[in-house]
Amino acid sequence: MMDPKVQKYLRGRTAGEISEGLEEAIRVGALQLAAKLPTVRGLAEHLNVSPTTVAAAYRTLAHRGVVVADGRRGTRVSFAPPMPISAPAPLSDAIRDLAAGNPDPELLPRLAPALVRLAERDTAPPLYGDATHSERLLELAEARLRSDGILTEALSIVSGALDGIERVLQAQLRPGDRVAVEDPGFGGVLHLVRALGLTLVPMAVDDEGPVPGAVEAALEQGAVALIVTPRAQNPTGAALTPARVRAIRRVLKPHADCLLIEDDHAGEVAGAPAQTLVTRDTEHYAVVRSVSKALGPDLRTAILAGDPQTVARVEGRQLLGLRWVSHVLQELVVDLWSDRKTTQQLARAEKTYTARRCALVDALAERGIAASGQSGMNVWIPVAEEAAVIQGLQSRGWAVAAGERFRLQSGPGVRITTATLAPDEAAHLADDIAAVVEAGASARLA
Repeated sequence: MMDPKVQKYLRGRTAGEISEGLEEAIRVGALQLAAKLPTVRGLAEHLNVSPTTVAAAYRTLAHRGVVVADGRRGTRVSFAPPMPISAPAPLSDAIRDLAAGNPDPELLPRLAPALVRLAERDTAPPLYGDATHSERLLELAEARLRSDGILTEALSIVSGALDGIERVLQAQLRPGDRVAVEDPGFGGVLHLVRALGLTLVPMAVDDEGPVPGAVEAALEQGAVALIVTPRAQNPTGAALTPARVRAIRRVLKPHADCLLIEDDHAGEVAGAPAQTLVTRDTEHYAVVRSVSKALGPDLRTAILAGDPQTVARVEGRQLLGLRWVSHVLQELVVDLWSDRKTTQQLARAEKTYTARRCALVDALAERGIAASGQSGMNVWIPVAEEAAVIQGLQSRGWAVAAGERFRLQSGPGVRITTATLAPDEAAHLADDIAAVVEAGASARLA
């Protein structure tokens, strides 16, 4: 029986009409995120059209990243379809939100002093035809990246990590190309790759990052690009180690033409030293370092370091649309990066995030629950059944993120953002997790 709320959107005789109706159902919320679509044959019978027509409609939506083919489980609505959709109902005040993935607002630098200093300069506003990038910001970025061993052949400025990744993929790849991604990995990257019409090739991840054998297997399957999070991996907290870097570089050596993208989204507050897989033999690469976690998501600024061709292509495309990242935002980053108090606050923030994350990992270990969280602001807990754990924790006052949005082939799990979780709260949360997991295990044995 099809949901009556969805019925009126299941219409049309052509693939285009069917896909438009389903897209409308998703946009207005009649079809929820991750909801299962009717089977191809079932919808074809309902509409009295050929299964080939319905299959074509589903392919159109999948190509745009609106839906995801989920093997034997059928076709589902994406967790992040590329369209505006109705916002989910807000959590009640009784529920602690550990699902959103945000940094702690109390650990972000206040912008008011920097805005005052910026206003006092009273410089002429930038106009069309002026330089698009702040030279001072590029100088500061180059010094920071070089001190971390990152190549800086060419530098640019983009509007955040995902913007940089999208521009690099569009500049160097074509629809249908295979892209190796971490599994589990950041849902935003997974959905972006799908929406660009590229093919995902999963790579298993452990605490030290992508498993070398999985990287090799992805390359053997024809992956022409590799997206890696060097530290603060979302959702697992994995961080590359020098030994893992050497191992993956050996795998990559025969594939110097593989596009290598590194998403260093947490930067200075990652809680792990910077690492890079890029060498001077890497032909095409991009290292994207965002300020969102350290200075605030609303600054919408990231540095992109790459080979000259990749950066030139990114900037050329940028000039045809966005043109430049606001100079106000660029100068705010310059001010904050140059401010001694901000530097001290970032160091405190990194220590605080580390203490909060480690407190939960340790508390879970004491209760016999395996969890990952080597760096960053997230802890990943493998579980047997995600929905039961999420519901059980919400009934106890905790909201955590379902692992399904981060997974391709890896097992189920839940992600807990520890950015605002005080160390003295870790034991309480770990007790509740242990109780929910134990209740689930008992129910499965009954």
